[in-house]
Amino acid sequence: MTVYILTPIAVLLGILAGYLYFSRRAAAGLGSAREQSEKILTAAENEKRRLLQEGEAKTRERLLEMKEKFEEEVRENTGELKKRERRLSAKEEVLDRKLAGLDAKEDELAKKRQEIQDREQRLQHEREENEKYRDEILGKLEQVAQLSREEAKQQLIAGIEAEAKHEAAKRIRQIEEEARESAEKRAKNIIATAISRYAGEYVTERTVTVVNLPNEEMKGRIIGREGRNIRAIEAATGVDLIIDDTPEAVVVSCFDPIRREVAAMTLQKLISDGRIHPGRIEEVVKKAEKTVAQKVREAGDQATFDLGLHGIHPEILRLVGTLQFRYSYAQNIYQHSLEVAFLCGVMANELGLNVKLAKRAGLLHDI
Repeated sequence: MTVYILTPIAVLLGILAGYLYFSRRAAAGLGSAREQSEKILTAAENEKRRLLQEGEAKTRERLLEMKEKFEEEVRENTGELKKRERRLSAKEEVLDRKLAGLDAKEDELAKKRQEIQDREQRLQHEREENEKYRDEILGKLEQVAQLSREEAKQQLIAGIEAEAKHEAAKRIRQIEEEARESAEKRAKNIIATAISRYAGEYVTERTVTVVNLPNEEMKGRIIGREGRNIRAIEAATGVDLIIDDTPEAVVVSCFDPIRREVAAMTLQKLISDGRIHPGRIEEVVKKAEKTVAQKVREAGDQATFDLGLHGIHPEILRLVGTLQFRYSYAQNIYQHSLEVAFLCGVMANELGLNVKLAKRAGLLHDI
């Protein structure tokens, strides 16, 4: 019985004790949570104040920057506006001066226009007066001459025509005489001018060339053993070598001036070289022929250059160059052709003809 009574009591006491224990723990946890929440609230409040302070500081800085930028822009705009105002003021002053000048010019033009109108009126008045005076004079003349105006005009025209024909006939005869005299004088002047502008060289005619020797012994070396050297030279060049009693000289004879020049050049080379034999002779002759051909080309080119002629065929130029070795009537043909070409150019220029064509004809007339 006692056990049954004590058991519920014990249970109740246990329940009560557990309730008290848990109540105390809950109260202690609630106090801790309250303290924690207060700490969080305090920290949040502090962070809020800090953020607000930072935001205010940044806002102030931003506002200051915007204010400074705005003030700078205002200053720049103000300076630009002042510059524009000064430029506008200067332009206005220039325009004012120009307008003042235009006004003065307009006034001057108006005065001149008025003067011109006044002068025209005076001239018109004088013209009318002159017409009246002329009509009066003509009327008096008609009365004195007993001729009408048309009749007087016809007589005057007829007299003027007769006098003009007479003067024209006299002038024509005078012009014809002057033309004949001037034509003869002009022709003589043209020929004299052409001759005086060019002085040609006088060259004696020749068909032989003399080659000087350093000594008499050289004659024997040129002849060679049994005459083989002289025969080789004559065979290679086509000339005749005359070796006689003329001291220290060999005569080259040939009607072909090119061959004669080649032979003379060959002898001079052999004499200066000292080696004279048939093999050497053929070699020197070939070199001399090339040298003469080069001289011929250069002479042809020089002639066209001196005369200012271009576009001549190379074969014709070669023929012109060969003229420097030809002679006719005691004159070098090359110099004669240049002389004729020059004279033809001078006369063509005096007569107003084609100068280059005249020079070309004069240069090539002996080919």
